[in-house]
Amino acid sequence: MSATQTPPSQSSTPEKPVETVDSVTIRFAGDSGDGIQVTGMRFTTATALAGNDLSTLPDYPAEIRAPAGTLPGVSGFQIHFSSREVLTPGDAPDVLVAMNPAALKANVKDLKNGGILIANKDAFTAGNLAKVGYAKSPLEDGSLSSYRLIPVELSRLTQNALEGMNLTKVHAERCKNFFALGMMYWLYDRPMDPTLKWIEAKFKKTPEMVEANKKALMAGNAFAETAEIFSHHYTVKKAVIAPGVYRNITGNEATALGMVAAAQLSGLALWYGSYPITPASDILHELSKHKNFGVMTFQAEDEIAAIGSAIGAAFGGKLATTGTSGPGVALKSEAIGLAVMTELPLVILDVQRGGPSTGLPTKTEQADLLQVMYGRNGECPVPVVAPATPAECFTMVIEACRIAVKYMTPVFFLSDGYLANGSEPWLIPDAAKLPRFKPAAAPAKENFKPYERDEKTLARPWVTPGAAGYEHRIGGLEKAEGTGNVSYDPDNHERMVRLRQAKVDAITQDIAPTPVMGPKNGKVLVVGWGGTYGAITAAVKNCQAKGMSVAAVHLRHLNPLPPDLGSILSHYESVVVPELNLGQLLKILRAKYLVNAVGINKVKGQPFKISEIEAGIEAAHKGRGGN
Repeated sequence: MSATQTPPSQSSTPEKPVETVDSVTIRFAGDSGDGIQVTGMRFTTATALAGNDLSTLPDYPAEIRAPAGTLPGVSGFQIHFSSREVLTPGDAPDVLVAMNPAALKANVKDLKNGGILIANKDAFTAGNLAKVGYAKSPLEDGSLSSYRLIPVELSRLTQNALEGMNLTKVHAERCKNFFALGMMYWLYDRPMDPTLKWIEAKFKKTPEMVEANKKALMAGNAFAETAEIFSHHYTVKKAVIAPGVYRNITGNEATALGMVAAAQLSGLALWYGSYPITPASDILHELSKHKNFGVMTFQAEDEIAAIGSAIGAAFGGKLATTGTSGPGVALKSEAIGLAVMTELPLVILDVQRGGPSTGLPTKTEQADLLQVMYGRNGECPVPVVAPATPAECFTMVIEACRIAVKYMTPVFFLSDGYLANGSEPWLIPDAAKLPRFKPAAAPAKENFKPYERDEKTLARPWVTPGAAGYEHRIGGLEKAEGTGNVSYDPDNHERMVRLRQAKVDAITQDIAPTPVMGPKNGKVLVVGWGGTYGAITAAVKNCQAKGMSVAAVHLRHLNPLPPDLGSILSHYESVVVPELNLGQLLKILRAKYLVNAVGINKVKGQPFKISEIEAGIEAAHKGRGGN
């Protein structure tokens, strides 16, 4: 934290001095039952209302009911906020709030040297220490001397603040996250009113919990101000951002709202058939709130039923969508082939997570790219688009819907756990300025042919099934060109395979020129896709500031790739491809463009740190690299 210090007040009771800092990264960590995600989101909302730019990284445990106080049960929430542009949730926290020994052990290695470590001293009992392998308390053995350790009796202080409320010890203990939140609000000069109002709305059915949580929040704030644990506190000035109305939004929320917008822009009723799966489930939850816009949501009994319902909805003329993660894509694959054969508009959301199999359900990864590109039988091309930020999920899911309707094809929308659960300020767009896309008009009934094609898009007609004059057969068997009749003719099969591929290739006519961040030719080009955008952009800017010849492009269209990409790649000596996988886009670029490309690869279930990509760029710039 870079800082400037102001002198203390000269009143009879001097106030603690305030430091102005450019940016701060805070991580809250504890058991799932400690309300860590609630604490993080409340701090995020207060920070957004304070006018800072921000980025968050919720980190959920995979175990639904892990034993309390154990490493598998640790939940985390990191927020990076600043007076300047924020691109990532931060590499290393300036502050770690650890609710128990497990939270400390799982997270302290990431804390900056000299960083503030606030630990709930009451949780460091012999039993809790033993659960995570501590022979003695790290709060007392000197092992944390690299940090500004502040042990706080959070449990006891919270119970004291709620004394006389006739709450059980368990209920009082649950309020300690708000006590800790109150402390952090004072330390970083955050407004408390939004959280006080949220508490009133959230717990309105249990008035005693409204009072308890509000008391705990205010007590924590007062404790931080009056106790001799902090010598000063900090303020972060408002960020300079474009004027407009903003809201804090997660990637899953943006995806859901983008789908609602796409329905309005196309004039079609939205259908979403889905089977609940982490980390995509929140899209179903959010869409179910918007029945007033004619949204139809269907929680299916399994993944196959979910996509089956969506294909039926597309046949019936709806804006059909389905959502899942990698394991669900595997189950949907045969039906996706049916949608390709029948050439129906369908959007498949894949919110990627760690794999294979059940893998890491709550952690992020980018390892489904080859699956969505090639994971079906036969020649079965499907367009693929990917957002770069949580807010961009809104515009890119609209793009997926537009492509599906215009080109009469299923489309993959590739998000990931980091984008889905992370949040950032979103400039709410003017709905009147969003581009509309209407389905093509039905052809004349005379001599109607269900597989006759538009000359430009190669899309077949989309007509209401059963309407007089538009009767036609549909199914998974190969179609005769034009008529759509079942055909086993080998020449016809090759024509249809090539036509389906040509239709996907034709989407390049709609892809805008690829922006290049940096010089248009030089030594190193960094190529990214999906949620690596923030870390790549920050790393490239840092390297450019050091005088390196480096530029970056970030791909939103992955199939087909932008038509100008080959030319761009040819203007650099080497290409670096950071991915949260073992090199999937890297393989595609090497095969298609025969470029000198190396990967920066990470598969730990966590997003890239800026420093990791920066190190990879520096290695490539010196003529070495790859992993």
